[in-house]
Amino acid sequence: MGEDPQDDNDARRHEARLQFLTWERRPEDIVSPAHRARCAALARDAGAEIDETAYVAEKAAVFTDRLYLGPTSYIAGYAVVRGDIKIGADCTVNAYACLAGKVSCGNHVRIASHAQIMGFNHGYEDPDVPISRQPHESRGIIIEDDVWIGANVVVLDGVRIGRGAVIAAGATVTRDIPPYMIAGGVPAKPIRRRGEKRAKPGADIDAALQTVGDRIGAEWRAILARSMRDGVYVSREADGKERPSMRHLCDAIEIAAGLDERPEGLDVDAAIAALKAVQDPETGLFPDPGQPPKPGSPLRDDGLALYNVLSVGYALELLGSRPDHRVSAVELDSPELCLWLESLPWRTNAWGAGAAVDAIGTALYFNARYFSTGRARETLFGWLALHVDRATGLWGAPTAAEGLLQPVNGFYRLTRGTYAQFGLPVPYPEAAINSVLANYRNHDGFAGPAYTACNLLDTIHPLLTCLAQTDHRRSEAEAVARAIIARAPERWQADAGFAFADGQEAGLQGTEMWLSVIHLAAKLLKSEDALAYVPKGVHRTAAVGLGL
Repeated sequence: MGEDPQDDNDARRHEARLQFLTWERRPEDIVSPAHRARCAALARDAGAEIDETAYVAEKAAVFTDRLYLGPTSYIAGYAVVRGDIKIGADCTVNAYACLAGKVSCGNHVRIASHAQIMGFNHGYEDPDVPISRQPHESRGIIIEDDVWIGANVVVLDGVRIGRGAVIAAGATVTRDIPPYMIAGGVPAKPIRRRGEKRAKPGADIDAALQTVGDRIGAEWRAILARSMRDGVYVSREADGKERPSMRHLCDAIEIAAGLDERPEGLDVDAAIAALKAVQDPETGLFPDPGQPPKPGSPLRDDGLALYNVLSVGYALELLGSRPDHRVSAVELDSPELCLWLESLPWRTNAWGAGAAVDAIGTALYFNARYFSTGRARETLFGWLALHVDRATGLWGAPTAAEGLLQPVNGFYRLTRGTYAQFGLPVPYPEAAINSVLANYRNHDGFAGPAYTACNLLDTIHPLLTCLAQTDHRRSEAEAVARAIIARAPERWQADAGFAFADGQEAGLQGTEMWLSVIHLAAKLLKSEDALAYVPKGVHRTAAVGLGL
């Protein structure tokens, strides 16, 4: 009798499955004449020493100078293995993985499909020699025992991955990974150690928010009292220096309002009178008496006169009042308003340009709410719609020195006073999210001196604004929010609040801004109820319609 066709089909199917599901190998596959011949050929042609219990699939591409494959290990079909490779006991190299150069794996290592373990590098430093003619180098990769390399991971030359580590799918490993560490991302960074007890999701965030809320609730009076000099509020500004400014009274009012309080001992009528006195009756702008504008310059060119539209205007609202005068400086006909917008420094200082738009939008809000307004809002939003960069979702241009920092920070100021304030959708939310996250990543999460209230505010507010329209990359935005909240308790200075930037002394400006940043981050995570502070002035999130 001849062979059973069904048996023949089963054998072919089993052989095909072994290329991809190599863990299905059986003892008879390992000792089969075909596999023994394959191992003998690899010993002869590829310097291979293959344990008698190991297995190499038929379609594996093995072109090594030297190969050691330990007991019960396997190399799946379509994996590429070349160079000087040592693989210990009970290891798996799955389909389409690539091990190249000098690579040493310990025991119990799992290498998933499409992982690239690149234990060599190509020279490229000499610009006068084509890369194809520059020498290779190989420092080698060491993967210790009990390591899991996830799908699509890239491990670069010179790296050691410690015992028990796990590399998350899609990560690029450019530096050593400590033992038992779970690492992920591009470039790969530690996430947590294996075996660490996982907290209940959100519990650590709620605890951090509770801590900050408790501290500001208990210490806000001491913080405000500490910032009083001869009856006047002072504060350290962004550069760490104290300057007289009407903003500091406004910050004190805002900090108290965030707790549904008013500054202790504040004469409300006198404060309202002092704030109203700042406004210029002719233009409606708010030049700061502590830092007066340059003589002869138009008030609309003075940054503080514009910023105080927000700072003083909202402080008056928090005290139950309002500006005395319509902001006539922004009630321009279409050609004149467009000329003003086009004159702003979009290419060199997009943050400054966005700040001006913020003040224009806020002035139009006050005019619409308390006085009268013309068609300037329509002109403003029309101009913005026509001048946004569709590729980045931003206004203005990157700079050689700072990259996307200026247009991203400008996006916050611009959209705060316009789209967010009036409850309108931003034009290209997905592109804007891409730009904001790229800027955050390019500055390494604003580590060190760049970890300032401004940079984090200008990251979290745009993300929150855009995520009201889309879920694009929401998980990455949430990771940013969690990172901000997690660091908040350690930044608090007892009875002083928050410093504007790491390494500075705390002050009113830093405290108000950081509390707002933390609230916005909590709101993005839908955890704002855990923080006993809600910004109600410059950084409030409630939009107004006013007929738009």
